[in-house]
Amino acid sequence: MPKSQFIDPNEIRKSGWIKFYDIPVNQYNKTLEEERQNFSDDQLIRIYRDMLIIREFETMLSLIKTTGEYNGIKYDYPGPAHLSIGQEAAAVGQAFVLDKDDFIFGSHRSHGEVIAKGLSTIEKLNDDELLKIMESYFDGAILRVVEENLKNISSIKELAVNFFLYGTLAEIFGRETGFQKGLGGSMHVFFPPFGIYPNNAIVGGSADIAVGAALFKKINKKNGIVVVNIGDGSMACGPVWEAMCLATMDQYKKLWDEEYRGGLPIIFNFMDNQYAMGGQTRGETMGYDMLARVGAGVNPEQMHAERVDGYNTLAVIDAMKRKKYLLEQKQGPVLLDIVTYRLTGHSPSDSSSYRTKEEIEAWAAQEPIVTYKDELIRAGIVTEEKIEEIQSYVKELITKICALAVDENVSPRINLVKDPDGIARYMFSNQKIEKMEERVPEVLIPKEENPRVKQIKNKIRVGIVDGKPVPKAKVFNLRDAIFEALLDKFYTDPTLISYGEDLRDWGGAFAVYRGLTESLPYHRLFNTCISEGAIVGSAVGYGMCGGRVVVEIMYCDFIGRAGDEIFNQLAKWQAMSAGTLKMPVVVRVSVGSKYGAQHSQDWSSIVSHIPGLKVVFPATPYDAKGLMNSALSSTDPVIFFESQRLYDIGELFHKEGVPEGYYEVPIGEPDIKKEGKDITILTVGATLYRALDAAKILEEKYGVSAEIIDARSLVPFNYEKVIESVKKTGKIVLASDACARGSILKDMAATIADLAFDYLDAPPVVVGSKNWIVPAYEFENYFFPQADWIIDAIHERIMPLKGHVPKNNFTTNEILRTNRLGI
Repeated sequence: MPKSQFIDPNEIRKSGWIKFYDIPVNQYNKTLEEERQNFSDDQLIRIYRDMLIIREFETMLSLIKTTGEYNGIKYDYPGPAHLSIGQEAAAVGQAFVLDKDDFIFGSHRSHGEVIAKGLSTIEKLNDDELLKIMESYFDGAILRVVEENLKNISSIKELAVNFFLYGTLAEIFGRETGFQKGLGGSMHVFFPPFGIYPNNAIVGGSADIAVGAALFKKINKKNGIVVVNIGDGSMACGPVWEAMCLATMDQYKKLWDEEYRGGLPIIFNFMDNQYAMGGQTRGETMGYDMLARVGAGVNPEQMHAERVDGYNTLAVIDAMKRKKYLLEQKQGPVLLDIVTYRLTGHSPSDSSSYRTKEEIEAWAAQEPIVTYKDELIRAGIVTEEKIEEIQSYVKELITKICALAVDENVSPRINLVKDPDGIARYMFSNQKIEKMEERVPEVLIPKEENPRVKQIKNKIRVGIVDGKPVPKAKVFNLRDAIFEALLDKFYTDPTLISYGEDLRDWGGAFAVYRGLTESLPYHRLFNTCISEGAIVGSAVGYGMCGGRVVVEIMYCDFIGRAGDEIFNQLAKWQAMSAGTLKMPVVVRVSVGSKYGAQHSQDWSSIVSHIPGLKVVFPATPYDAKGLMNSALSSTDPVIFFESQRLYDIGELFHKEGVPEGYYEVPIGEPDIKKEGKDITILTVGATLYRALDAAKILEEKYGVSAEIIDARSLVPFNYEKVIESVKKTGKIVLASDACARGSILKDMAATIADLAFDYLDAPPVVVGSKNWIVPAYEFENYFFPQADWIIDAIHERIMPLKGHVPKNNFTTNEILRTNRLGI
């Protein structure tokens, strides 16, 4: 799209060959003796200790899970335990190179990576830094449990080891003293102060989130790199491919300003343990033969792909050092194929019936904990006695941590009897933060010099003047209102970025972004590949790392392409983190019309069903600007629906028009657009205007005065204003362009019936779209609610209108018929 890049047909049509270079496969061949000059003996011994801690930790989990007992400690643990026994060398080798500024993201099988990173970070931090982290995390609650119950701890670093292992295990066991108060659990344990970011129960789910973290570091000039640890089975998952596409976009190296130019600082680290649950990736479920080959198909640098022997921790350290240096030189991203093997099943219930005993024994015979230990002894770095001392220390360490984590007196669960809101309070952070960092935002021109700002200055900020509609070319419309809110926040919050399909230069498919290109450098507003999943997933990562972001889903129908990212990631991480993470993310979603079954659906009800998302749907310029301002100052994820039917509409309800200055419309508060006394009509989105048409007919033809309330927000929603209206009118119709079946309006109607039962003369009536595919534009009046639908529904379901002849069938028999047919 950038005009600076000329697509030359003569160049594009030229014949030639695409050439690839060789991808290294297990090329590391140094001996421990050769490497001794690069490591102290203490470091080499610590590598063994850390591998052993991971092994004993997971052995404990396995025994607790399968036998209910570990080293005399009895405990019934019904939760998940996806173990990485056999993969310790790969985890410790990676973590050895990383510090607290380097972020890792993981999978359902990431206990080892978490522990390795934690132990490595503890080694690198000084005592004051460690104490500050432990004392400040949940106001020292976890630290106090450790200090009061575990004695004879000789140093701050040893205290930190106990603190970290306890917080991790308490989380796995669902205790309030866990790092996420037990709300994350085994597959989601993490600890941001050590650069350990969320693991993910969705296979490959961390990939695009980690790209967002890399964007956060790059755009905000933060130290460190990002490593996303995912399995070989995840290579078949859409989020992984989309993440790699987003991470390798040419624009980073060709179009971004010189100061920001260069690749993303991220390593896609595939823990290649040969199996995707029970499916063998090499030779059965995938076709790459060796996973590292995939890098050759992604970018000219082949993602600097390399296959590394993950059974040799020194080989992993060597690879990580080299690849980290590449990222620091802005040459990323990188793909690492770390060859390893899990000696246990996918989970404790997996008997490994899909592989032979001989195969498991062959890998066990070469497992790193044993072979590395033997090398240390042969090299004279440790004695047998020292090994026994380490083994005894590790066994004692894990035993006391386990005993503490299962003790309900010191490690209780959230008490939902005494504290019924113990989980609910974490669903939203409900904070208002003007800017996520205190620094001057990077912009290209003063705001008042923006060409669209100058153009808007000449527009009329009300929709009606002297009783006549303001012409389309002159009226300040809904798209202008959203633009003003966005532009203002770009000049306020230095972390704010926005991206999606066709936003820069073009201005977005519906011109909302037109004018932003002139004000914003490339790294703050950019186009992406057509990867809705990665667009939203990366926004999740950017937000949880501390930035604010607005992304766009061009058509509501494309939400399905980002389903996991919206429903399982964006919606859940604030609560699963027990409030330690914030999610200042706005997802703009344009609800279409005219373009048929896959471009014209209103899926606001689907999104509203998912706990953890705030959902708004403004229908006027005043509300659009005010709600966007609220969304952009929020620390919660907001799905911001916009109707394409309304982008050109002017402000019809606020006589003073849309203010030029900053103001907010509170999320969750409906608004009375027309007062009345005989019936209430509650609308969502564009149906507001059809309800106004219906109200006019009701008044003029039948003498019925309708009060119209615009929902504006779907989640949260304050019913007080609606209930007060129903108390006055005794009747209510709810209208939306969403299909009637499963609509949020059905839920609202049930709530209103419950709260206002004594005041209702008839049950609430829902008027939604047909339960069909959306037809061609010429048939839309037969699909989306019209004014006569609302009137007919009132006549048939609520109160007869004298002399009214209905055009549409809202009879009981018709309702029974359509439900019986599923239409």
